[in-house]
Amino acid sequence: MSRHEPHFVPRLLPAPEAALYLGVSQTTLRGLDIPRRMLGAKRLYDRYDLDAFASALPIEGEAIESEAVNTCAGKFGRAR
Repeated sequence: MSRHEPHFVPRLLPAPEAALYLGVSQTTLRGLDIPRRMLGAKRLYDRYDLDAFASALPIEGEAIESEAVNTCAGKFGRAR
């Protein structure tokens, strides 16, 4: 890193850096429902929006609220 490069992550990121920040491809990033900020002619991703998106992703092994427990009794409408 040169002397004049910032030692922090900028808050507003262009698509290539935003994709790298999330660990996805630019194609995947474009398909996600993440808003972009307008700065003149530039379209930039806000790091706070990227963080919020990542934080809202489900955690492996945790049940998603909208998913019902798949039990045999539930399939036949019987309570346990």
